[in-house]
Amino acid sequence: MRSIFPSAAVTSRKYALVSSLRAQGFGVGSFETAQPGANDLFLVADGEGIIAPARTVVIGCEGREVTPSRDGAPARISFAAEDTAVGNGFARALIGGPEMPTAADPESLALLALAERVAAADITVLINGPTGTGKEVLARAIHNGSARKDKPFIAINCAALPESMLEALLFGHQKGAFTGASSGGDGFFRAANGGTILLDEIAEMPLQLQAKLLRVLQEREVVPLGASVPQPIDVRVIACANRDLHAEVAAGRFRADLYYRLAVFPLATKSLAERPQDIPALAATLILRHAGNRNVIPWPSHAAIEQLMLHDWPGNVRELENVIQRALLFCGGDTIEANHIVFDRPVTMTFQRTASVTPIAPVATPAEPETLGNIVQMSEFAAIRETLKACNGSRIETAKRLGISERTLRYRLAKAREQGDDIGSVHNWAASA
Repeated sequence: MRSIFPSAAVTSRKYALVSSLRAQGFGVGSFETAQPGANDLFLVADGEGIIAPARTVVIGCEGREVTPSRDGAPARISFAAEDTAVGNGFARALIGGPEMPTAADPESLALLALAERVAAADITVLINGPTGTGKEVLARAIHNGSARKDKPFIAINCAALPESMLEALLFGHQKGAFTGASSGGDGFFRAANGGTILLDEIAEMPLQLQAKLLRVLQEREVVPLGASVPQPIDVRVIACANRDLHAEVAAGRFRADLYYRLAVFPLATKSLAERPQDIPALAATLILRHAGNRNVIPWPSHAAIEQLMLHDWPGNVRELENVIQRALLFCGGDTIEANHIVFDRPVTMTFQRTASVTPIAPVATPAEPETLGNIVQMSEFAAIRETLKACNGSRIETAKRLGISERTLRYRLAKAREQGDDIGSVHNWAASA
């Protein structure tokens, strides 16, 4: 990771910002003890001299302003003490770029520090956490912090790939191995050779394929479909799951030996509601990401940040990204106001998360429109819930009655969980009895 070289004035006036950047993994250099590298950045106070404009961020202490570096000009940001939470988020996004994780909450910072240590050790990692909490972002950070950073990073969603093709896509195939295989294919594992492969939603992988993945992890070789000779590979595996794999093992849906092979070093991401101090920093990062080529980057008002802090975020960071994109659409000036914040569903409850947030009156937001797609989806969820109840929670029997595969049922249940409706839990289907 690149280092930053703050001037004495920046260190004195924005000490909290420099400390925050250090906590997120940036090296903080000093002109007295080290020479800046070709990729290092300079942080200077407004009015100070600029050495390398394209690698400089000018930091002021008055007003609200953020301007990315364009056409070789330095990036600029200015904010007062009362805007520190958002200002530090904007500064981190300007300095770190879009690939670096955003964190401000103590638990998130501790997780990033742990991930940095894990990156240096070439071991298999299992990341568990709710959907939309940044598991892939964390996986990329581990890859980018490792010795494999210059090699491929390939992310695979195990739930999105056709089950019949999953083995060939992962491990490769030879010409003629199956109908339509007019040529051979390397597969994702061999394509990621020397780098990192991310197996997202690993819990959706069929049991028979789990056994083959276990052998790949143990032997560090793959056997392409239709081949008899193993091919050696050098790949770091990071697996992600949004369900409790312990429970999946107990239910017989996930192999215990594969779980222990994957969980060499387990990490866990938390829901956005459990790390509220990340919200202003994430909002700033997402504003900068989606502002496009606007001449003026809008700054969220205190009331807008309060709205965000008081929401319960069932959709986690993905929901926050939707909200920010809407706010940018509604905002025509230099400030995102509270009335620009529109959530995915009506606000049913608001509450104070931190002592620094003053409770405000709930703001009514428009209900989700009754589109044909919504009606069909709600009917589908209702049918699954009723069939689960009739089958006493048996997913195998439920899938048979509905005429779908168990894997498709798991995908539908995961889709419902993403929208805040955990219809697959024992409590929910039993409560509807």
